Amino acid sequence: MSQKVIWAPWRMEYILDDNKQSLKNQCLFCQIAAESADRQNLVLYRGKHAYVMMNRYPYNNGHLMIIPFQHTNDLAQLPAPVFVEVMELFRRSIANLQQALQADGFNGGINLGKIAGAGIDAHLHFHIVPRWQGDYNFMPVIGETKVMPQHLLETYDNLVQYFTAERMES
Repeated sequence: MSQKVIWAPWRMEYILDDNKQSLKNQCLFCQIAAESADRQNLVLYRGKHAYVMMNRYPYNNGHLMIIPFQHTNDLAQLPAPVFVEVMELFRRSIANLQQALQADGFNGGINLGKIAGAGIDAHLHFHIVPRWQGDYNFMPVIGETKVMPQHLLETYDNLVQYFTAERMES
C-alpha cells in the first residue's frame, strides 16, 4: 500500500500552540465560552444559554456546533430554558446555512459519550453538517480523502453576517 500525503499547513499552528498544553485539564468549550476572540474561536453567535460555533475540524464546510454554556455531559441536566434555546439555535442555524451556503440537506444530532463518537465527551454539543447534492464525489471513495472547498475563516466570514442578533431573535 502506498503512503498518502495530504498537505495541511494550517495544522502547524495547532502543533506549535503552547496554549493547548494549558487546556489539557480544562474544557475547551468552557474556555471558548469565557473568551471574547469570536473569530479566532469560530464563534458565530452567543445567546443567553448557548452559543453557535463552527467545527474547527469539519466534516463539511459550514459544520456547526450548538453548545450550551452549562458544563454537562448529561442531556437530562439541561434546564428547560437552556434546552429550548439550544433547539431554537439549531433551527435558526439550519435556516442560516440554507441562505448562506445553499445547502440541500443536513445531518444533525448529538454524540453522547465517547463510545457514541463524541470527540469532547465532557461537554455536550449538537452538530449540524450541511450537505449538497453531488458532495459525495470520488475523492472520499477512491482517494480516501475529503476535499474542503473553502478555508475555515472564509466560511466564517460568509456565515457570521447571518448570525446577527436581529436574525437570530426574529
